[in-house]
Formats: sequence, structure tokens, C-alpha cells
Amino acid sequence: MERIFGFRKEDLTSWHSLVSLLNRPTDPASLGIFRCLFGLLMVIDITQERGLSHLDYKYLDGAPICRFPLFNFLEPLPLDWMYLVYVVMLLGASGIMFGCFYRLSCLMFLSTYWYVFFLDKTAWNNHSYLYGLIAFQLTVMDGNRYWSIDGLRRPSIRNAHVPLWNYTLLRTQIFIVYFIAGIKKLDADWVEGYSMSYLAHHWLFDPFKVILPVELVSLLVVHGGGLMLDLSAGYLLFFDVTRPYAIFFVSYFHCMNSQLFSIGMFPYAMLATTPLFCYTDWPRRFFAGFPVLLKSVLPLTSSDIQPSTSCVYPEAHRSSTGRQNTTTAPKTPKMRFKHKLAAIFTIVYIAEQLFLPYSHFITQGYNNWTNGLYGYSWDMMVHSRSHQHVKITYRDGKTGDIGYLNPGVFTHSRRWKDHGDMLKQYASCLSHMLPRYNITDPEIYFDIWVSINERFQQRIFDPRVDIVKADWSPFRPNPWLMPLLVDLSPWRTKFAEIEGSLDNQTEIVFIADFPGLHLENFVSEDLGNTSIHVLQGKVNVEIVEEKKNITLQPGEQTKVPAGEYHKVYTVSEEPSSYMYIYVNTTEAALLQNFTKLEELQERIRNGTETEPLPPELLPLVEAEDGAEVNATDPVVRLFLKRQRRMNEVKKRREAGLLERLERFTVKKYYTIRRAFLMTAIAMRNLAVGLPPVEQLTREVAFANMKGPQAEQSMDDGLKDEVGHGEL
Repeated sequence: MERIFGFRKEDLTSWHSLVSLLNRPTDPASLGIFRCLFGLLMVIDITQERGLSHLDYKYLDGAPICRFPLFNFLEPLPLDWMYLVYVVMLLGASGIMFGCFYRLSCLMFLSTYWYVFFLDKTAWNNHSYLYGLIAFQLTVMDGNRYWSIDGLRRPSIRNAHVPLWNYTLLRTQIFIVYFIAGIKKLDADWVEGYSMSYLAHHWLFDPFKVILPVELVSLLVVHGGGLMLDLSAGYLLFFDVTRPYAIFFVSYFHCMNSQLFSIGMFPYAMLATTPLFCYTDWPRRFFAGFPVLLKSVLPLTSSDIQPSTSCVYPEAHRSSTGRQNTTTAPKTPKMRFKHKLAAIFTIVYIAEQLFLPYSHFITQGYNNWTNGLYGYSWDMMVHSRSHQHVKITYRDGKTGDIGYLNPGVFTHSRRWKDHGDMLKQYASCLSHMLPRYNITDPEIYFDIWVSINERFQQRIFDPRVDIVKADWSPFRPNPWLMPLLVDLSPWRTKFAEIEGSLDNQTEIVFIADFPGLHLENFVSEDLGNTSIHVLQGKVNVEIVEEKKNITLQPGEQTKVPAGEYHKVYTVSEEPSSYMYIYVNTTEAALLQNFTKLEELQERIRNGTETEPLPPELLPLVEAEDGAEVNATDPVVRLFLKRQRRMNEVKKRREAGLLERLERFTVKKYYTIRRAFLMTAIAMRNLAVGLPPVEQLTREVAFANMKGPQAEQSMDDGLKDEVGHGEL
């Protein structure tokens, strides 16, 4: 047992032996390297995902912005002071990295990090929560015993033992991240391949598509592989025999994630945690092979480790298990209260981390279609959502006038659409904003249609409830949350069949609604041949301008006119489901014109075009060298713009490794550059006051300077180019 698990059965037979086990002297090398890597990653993270590079956009003084803190009394400081908060956080992360004034640095980072974290629930995710947990753990650990400036300042702690519980906490935390993420993926939607089906189309999965169709790549590789890796990674990393295979697979997994998702430093942070499962002296053996000239700057390779009062040593010296280093220096075997306290803390912390992901029965107000606030349950990527329709209606409490707001007005976030607690905060904020626009005592109603994991689009909140006055408590179920229509989930198997029977120009939207409610919809003039097909239940379609009503049963259909409003009432006792089928005629005509222009341009290239070109088509010839030309015809201008963008996308995707590295480096340089320049401006403002507006404008413009090849989202631009219409 000792050879496999690293401890004996007798170590668990009594409280005294358990305390001795958790405080057993352990090599500090692996912990010191992890501390350094974590601090480095947090320094980078602060400028990016924490938002230092765009802090002025998020916390601009005086901007009418609705915010979503965990506690409503939390408010951001004035902008320049928020920069100071980030400076403290950055200094703390740097101190952790270098092991300089370690405990103070941990507290500086920890306090400011959680303050920023609690300020904005819309930015919550699992890995940001994990960073805060690791920072808390490092605060109570002896992470500065190896390769640290503190070790140079205080020789008594340099290369000194750390208690085993330091490693136990970190290893268990990472095990929980993997294993509970796997448990959450046992959800039927994940097992059946509905959660992340779109990922199978990414180029990273092209090698699998050589031998498998896309559908099986999604089911077996994306979903099946993700499930098996999460469930097994923690176990495989723990045992010596399976650890090399686990390191390979988790490294491959996190490298893929770094390309699949915009999740900042998370893949690299997880890669940094992987060596924690190796023997704790691995850095000594690794750096021992480096040239002697580098020994002065590299970590220590000597196995002569100092004793530490943080550890409990045995009465008689005996060699420790595995490759744990030992020392013949005098040891103090006496067990103290702090050792017992450390053991209690370890057990309580692990128990709390095992309980928290399943604590949603307590915080019921945060439960929606998914349980709890996203970010602490390790339900990573289990749910995907798409929003088809969002309508915000206000009613003047004094005059009764009704109006509509642009979805997302007064906020930079979109996550409020899926969470009742944020919707309540948003409605309360709007009720304070609208009186500035002569709207008295406003009532706010939300009609939000969401599809989760490829189900029907359906309402998530009751559109008849005034959210400003609606009751909400963190400890009671949300009374105005509409239930997820899980009984209609089997229809998803038929969606693919229906979509497969349509041509490329025909689009479809699947809708489900509750009895007594109706959908008010406007069909754009771009959408020709739009029809409603009933799948289940009974609906009444009202054509508003024509004052015409049509009742439809399952299997029946009707056309709805373009350029007009219509309403679809669910009149059956059970929920109804129906689908819109439509053709974007404007887009179809535009793509047809693009095809003709491509054929004409090809004939011009190969010299087979004999007819003289009219003046409006001459830019097709002038644009052959890739230069930007001035086209008078709007279709030709749009075609050339689209062509340039497609060429840029192709060039970027076919770029070599060095070019990609250069582009990445340039982008990161200008991101970090702006972060530090704007921080310097803020610190100057705090120190000596604001300069004249003209000077401040010039300074901000200089900070905003972009590189010669500024990154842009080409794919999104192309989608916008062809003007996809939405019902």
C-alpha cells in the first residue's frame, strides 16, 4: 500500500497518525516551481482576462452602466483607483512568482482578485474561480521554500521541508476539477452528444474526420473522449504506472482547449498543475542536467533539505517513501497545535470543495435551467445556448405608455439573459435609469427565447411578470422562471432529418411555447416564402394587418406575409411546438450575383472573356493585384470587400509557424502595452492630478495605438457581410 499510495494503512488508524501523515516533511521543489509558474500566469492573466488592458471601457467614470455584483452593495471604485487595485494585484502576482515577501504578496493578490471577481458575476467561469482557490491555498502554504527571493533573504527557510498537506490540497483540488467535471458530463445531453456538437467542425478534429463521419467525431471524440478524460485523469495522474500516459493525454487535451476556446491562461494553468502529481523532487533531477554555468540562476539541485517547524518528524529517522528526499539534520518530533490545525483545515477544505458543487438546494434562487451561478460547479462546457429573440418592454407607471428597449442597453454583458438573479439586477438598474428619460415608475418585462443543447427555442422567464417588482430570494426557487420543456427533447433526433431534407438556401427555426402565451413576430421583407408548420399542440396564427386568424393542428401549415407582424397563440392545453421555414431571398440573390462575378473574374484571369466590360465592372480587373479599388456598384463593392476578407482569412490560416508566432507576439505586445500605459496614466492622475483634456486625449490615443496587423475577427465579418436574417 505504501508503494502504491505513498502512505501506510497505519497512518489512517488514529488522529495522531493522520496529523503526522499530513505534516510529514516533503521536498519543497515541486511546490516552488508551481508557485513560480502560477504567479507568472496570473501576471499575464491580469492584463488579459482580468481586463487591465481595457479597464477604462469597463469602469469608465460616470458611464450609465448596469452592473452585476454578487452583493448589491459592492461598487467599483473610481477608474483611477480601480487601476490602483489592479496594480496591487499585479504586484501580488509578481511577488508570488518570485517568492518575494511571499505571504504579503499572496494577500495582496488574493484580496484584490476576489474583490474584482465579486464585482462582476457576468465574467464568472470555472477557471477564474479556480485561480482564486489556488491563490487562497498558496497563501496558507510554504510556497517560498524553494527558488524564491525570500529564501535568499532568509537562509533559514531556503530549501526547507514543507508539510505533505501542501501537496495534498493542491492535488485534491485538481482531482476535484477533473473528476466532478466528468460527473457533470454524465448528463444525458452530454452523453448523447448535444452539448458541444459544433466543436466537431473545428479543424483540430480533421484527423479524426479522415476515418469517422462528423456525427461520430462529435459523439465519440468530443463528448465521449471528454467524458472519459475528465473521469479518469485524476486517478491516472496519481499512480506511477499510469502517470506518463495521463500527462500525455491531459497535455494534448489542454493544448486543444487553448485553440478551441477563448479561456485565457486556463489551459496553461492546468498544464502547470500536472507536475504536482509527480515525485516532489522532479525539479532537482530535471535541472541537474543543465550546464554548470547556469547553476547560479537555476533552482537548487542539492538534496540537502533543511528541517522545518511546519513539519512533524518521526522520533527515529527513517527513509521516506518513494523518491522523497531525506536529511540527517536534527529534527523536532514534537507535534504542535498548528500541525493539528493544519490537518483540520485540510480535511474541512476538501469536504467543502466536495460539497459546494452540489449545494444548489441551498441557493435555490440562483438555479435556472442549470443549477447555481456558473463558475463553481465544474460543469464546464456541459451546456450550450443560443438566443433567437429578446424583447424588453417598459410601461410608464404614471401614463401607461408602452415602449421597447434595445436588448443589452446600459450594459456590456449578455449573460443576464440566462440568469434570474442578474435579470432582477438588470431590471432594477433600468428602473433607475429610465426616469432620466421622463419615464416614471417604469415596469419592465422581458421576453427571452433560448435554446439549450439544441432543443426548441422557448421562453426562459415569464413575459407577463414585471421583474422590477417581482419577488426574488437567493434561498427560494424563482417563481417567474419558466420550466425547461424536457418532454420535447426527443424531437432533437428529428431536427437533423428535417434540416437534411431542405436545400442550402432554406433555413429553419424550431419553436416551443406554453399554453396561454403567444409569440409576436415580424417577418423581414428579406425573408420570402416564410411558413409556419405545427409539430405538436394547437396554435392560432393572427395576421395583424389583415385581421385574419388561422387555427393549425399538428401536421398543418400556413404562410405568413413578409414585412408584417403576426402573432402565434398556443391554444392547446399542452405546450405547442412548431417551426418557421423561410428563405432569405436577399441573401440568395446576393450570393447568386457573387457567383456570377466570380465566374466573370475567372474568365478575365484566363483570357476567355471577349466582351467589353461595362464601367461598373472594371474594378474586377483592377482588383486582380489585391489592391483596394473604388467600385461604384454596391454589389461589386461588396463582392470585392468579401473577396479581400476571404483572402486574408485564407492567408492567415495557411500561415507558417513563424508568421503565426509573430502575429501572436505582436497582438500580445500591444495588449500589454496598452495595459501598462493606461495604468501609468492613472497612477500619474492619482499622484499629481488630472492634466489638461488635450494632453489626456493625446496620451490615451498613444496608448490605443495598434500594430500593423491588428487582429480582427474575420469569420464574424464574413457572416455580417452576407446579411443573415433572423426571424
